[in-house]
Amino acid sequence: QVQLQESGPGLVKPSQTLSLTCTVSGGSITTNYYFWSWIRQPPGKGLEWMGAIVYSGSTVYSPSLKSRTSISRDTSKNHFTLQLSSVTPEDTAVYYCARELRPYGMDYWGKGTLVTVSS
Repeated sequence: QVQLQESGPGLVKPSQTLSLTCTVSGGSITTNYYFWSWIRQPPGKGLEWMGAIVYSGSTVYSPSLKSRTSISRDTSKNHFTLQLSSVTPEDTAVYYCARELRPYGMDYWGKGTLVTVSS
């Protein structure tokens, strides 16, 4: 059973960089052919896919967030990290990490973590 757990600060100030880590257990982030994704859900809104790091180590990003988003990984710790720069209150959301197998979609999700952007 694959499990994902998000961790990181729950409060970030405007203009700073949001940083979250997703720790994976029960499976390796280098296993063919999975994508390891970040998804967020602002209060009262739908899910937004932000980007992913692929099993090979390459990355793919949502065009709308690409200029502010960076996803990396540490294979020795079996975790991957999201960095979102220049945050504003509009980036307040529950942030999820998930495993994705294209074209089938997400099969395992973390529980999500609320990040509030506020001074």
